[in-house]
Amino acid sequence: MKNILFFFMVILLSCNSDDDNDSVNCTEEIRAGLVVRVKDAVTNLELQEGVVVTATDGSYSEILEYGSTSTSTFVGAFERPGNYILTVSANGYQSFASGLITVTADVCHVIPKNVTIALQPE
Repeated sequence: MKNILFFFMVILLSCNSDDDNDSVNCTEEIRAGLVVRVKDAVTNLELQEGVVVTATDGSYSEILEYGSTSTSTFVGAFERPGNYILTVSANGYQSFASGLITVTADVCHVIPKNVTIALQPE
C-alpha cells in the first residue's frame, strides 16, 4: 500500500506545471542612454545655447540632441548600451572630456545614465 501511495505522489508531483509565466511586457517607448546636463562651473547656471555634447563609443560617435527647455538636458545613445566618452564644448568655455561612462540595459531598455558636467569659463 505504501508503494502505491508513493507511486501516486510521484505522479502527482511530476504533473506540476513547468510553464514559464515570467514573461516580460516591455514598453514601446525609446529611452535615451545618456541624459546630460551642462552647467557653468562658476555660476552653476545651466548652459544650453551654443553647447555641443558628443558621445563616442569606439568608432561610433553621436552629437546629443537638446531635449527641451523644461529639462535643460542633452539626450542621446537611444537604446544603445556602450562605453562612452563625452566631449562638451561651448563658446566662452573650456572644452571638457569625460572619463568612461557605461550605459547598460535590462531586458527591455537601456538604463539611462544621468550626467552633470560643469564647464569652466575661459
